[in-house]
Amino acid sequence: MNTPSLLILAGDGIGPEVMGEVKRIITWYGDKRDMEFDVSEDLVGGAAYDAHGTPLTDETMAKAQEVDAVLLGAVGGPAYDDLDFSVKPERGLLRLRKEMDLFSNLRPAQCFDALADFSSLKQDIVAGLDIMIVRELTSGSYFGEPRGIFDLPNGEREGINTQRYTTSEIRRVARSAFELARKRGNKVCSMEKANVMESGILWREEVTWVHENEYPDVELSHMYADNGAMQLVRWPKQFDVIVTDNLFGDILSDCAAMLTGSLGMLPSASLGLPMENGRPKAMYEPVHGSAPDITGQGKANPIACILSFAMALRYSFNDGAEADRLEKAVEKVLADGARTADLLGPEGGSPISTTEMGDAILAALDASL
Repeated sequence: MNTPSLLILAGDGIGPEVMGEVKRIITWYGDKRDMEFDVSEDLVGGAAYDAHGTPLTDETMAKAQEVDAVLLGAVGGPAYDDLDFSVKPERGLLRLRKEMDLFSNLRPAQCFDALADFSSLKQDIVAGLDIMIVRELTSGSYFGEPRGIFDLPNGEREGINTQRYTTSEIRRVARSAFELARKRGNKVCSMEKANVMESGILWREEVTWVHENEYPDVELSHMYADNGAMQLVRWPKQFDVIVTDNLFGDILSDCAAMLTGSLGMLPSASLGLPMENGRPKAMYEPVHGSAPDITGQGKANPIACILSFAMALRYSFNDGAEADRLEKAVEKVLADGARTADLLGPEGGSPISTTEMGDAILAALDASL
């Protein structure tokens, strides 16, 4: 197989800062593990708008379709708040997801032992937590038609977003969740609102069909999404894999994020169907945003972006051993007490910089050889 290809879209805000540390990790793998990557870079979000008047050019979109994986930093910022909706930075991200057909969004919520007391929940609730939320990413209320803001005859306005799903859209993301569960704790909890939404009824019926006909060996349960949010903060370790729709997945994964103590710790993978070489269409990005309040100050936590690259090693390049190596390096650094500003508890302390966190992880990787 040819040298794996990566397209880096650092984006806006702290995106370039955290992605800089990922590029150092990629270089380390080439130098120390003889794992070469064909890396190219381009613009997305506000950076692309500033240069081209659009949050994602057709040329960049074409590159994303051709590479083995896209690594994305963050998009957006207050400088773009007044732009027309059609050219806001986030539209570039949504276009990538939609046109690459990245229907399965994997958001792990893992609580490292060293950070168990940093969560807003009690330590015994989150210690050892390791769950995966699988969010459907290309349909539902974020893409359904009709949508828009309309003038009514009585002078009022109404905003419409349509929640819609088809059988095939539900079944394919359900399969993704069941496949993951087989490699983990063999449990899937499907979350929707079948009690009040027809789309929720269809979701439950189709997930059940996939379970009964293709994955009867995996334990399946169903839960209303509002109860799911409550259960995530009550007893999160009851879950292994959670599968849910686009809107609920967006909300529930951010709720799960705080179980780990910081958004700066959470990676994500967005996967599509296999390409001709067998690798899935894929984009990897940290869950955190562009954090304009700390941009350029060297305060950003690069761990979520680095762990996103670990997910690329695991899911795009089928190298679980090297993904484990990188994740264990992060775990060791945290166990040794390294903390960026977002990871300082109430007792305070002296935070290290973005680059210093990268230095520490590279040193831990060296020690792993």
